[in-house]
Amino acid sequence: MPLPDWRDDKTGGTMIRSGLWLVLEIGEGNVFTKEQLRDAFPGVSQVDRRVRDLRKYNWVILANTEDSHLLPDEQRFVKAGVAVWDRNERRKADLAIAVPATDRQAVFERDGYMCTVCGIGGAEPYVDDSNTTAVLEVARRKSILPSGEEDVLLVTECKRCHTGARDKTTDASEVLAEIHALDPSDRRRLARWIDRGRRGSTPLERAWNGFRRLPADARERVQSELQA
Repeated sequence: MPLPDWRDDKTGGTMIRSGLWLVLEIGEGNVFTKEQLRDAFPGVSQVDRRVRDLRKYNWVILANTEDSHLLPDEQRFVKAGVAVWDRNERRKADLAIAVPATDRQAVFERDGYMCTVCGIGGAEPYVDDSNTTAVLEVARRKSILPSGEEDVLLVTECKRCHTGARDKTTDASEVLAEIHALDPSDRRRLARWIDRGRRGSTPLERAWNGFRRLPADARERVQSELQA
């Protein structure tokens, strides 16, 4: 089966198209330059990063720090890995790639130790099932950016939401449409949340979030102090 055309925007995001460009235009074992890459994808921001993203799919692409025969602006395309233009192959690879512990902690902190889908906190019981508490995990979520480019981003989700939305794709254009539909006061409030990097909250909510992040023994001691 012939490979998709890397020049066609409908083929996929820049990472996919750059992988096809490497296979079809450069070839395994050959050297390419940053200028060639920019010329192939004019006006595309962070195209270098998209090529680097191929490495997590077992593509071998060396820089001059890894191959002493290369100049600073050169890279060597050694070997292709997962066929990222094949959705099934890429999805299987995404599920197999472990998220490093440091990245997991950073994502949890960024998301306030809450599921980004339903808002429940870690170890918090579900409203509709008080015998079950939420277990948070960092999931890879396929997303469509405002430019139309696809990317796989890390988000905090509880296991229940992750199971229910495993193959769901988020679309930034839909979010923008919802934001534009807000009345001006809500839009200004949202803008403040975005500037701060977190949702606005009351002192009560902040105290509750701080309490539930404590280890179990510490929560028991705080509870004892409050009941004294």
